Amino acid sequence: MILQQILRLSSIFRSAVSIHLRRNIGLSAVVFNKTKELDPVQKLFLDKIREYNTKSKQAGGPVDAGPEFQKDMNESLARLQRAYGEGDLTKFPEFKFEEPNFEETPK
Repeated sequence: MILQQILRLSSIFRSAVSIHLRRNIGLSAVVFNKTKELDPVQKLFLDKIREYNTKSKQAGGPVDAGPEFQKDMNESLARLQRAYGEGDLTKFPEFKFEEPNFEETPK
């Protein structure tokens, strides 16, 4: 009985240590990757992402989107508003949660 409990605790401890080490190794890889020079493919990829980010901020939306994209977007939004009702479908909804009442009521 005691042996079974020891083995069970040993396996729990082993899995916890394993998860902890995996997380630390993953974090270390990110930190080391920032400190050393990136390979050319990674550098090109990051440069393109940064370039797209600046273009999208300047354009205020999708980059290189033609009039047909805007037409499709407006049709999709109109279809969704008919299906789900009014409201701005381009913004994330705001949720408001009330605090629950944990006080006991007399019976």
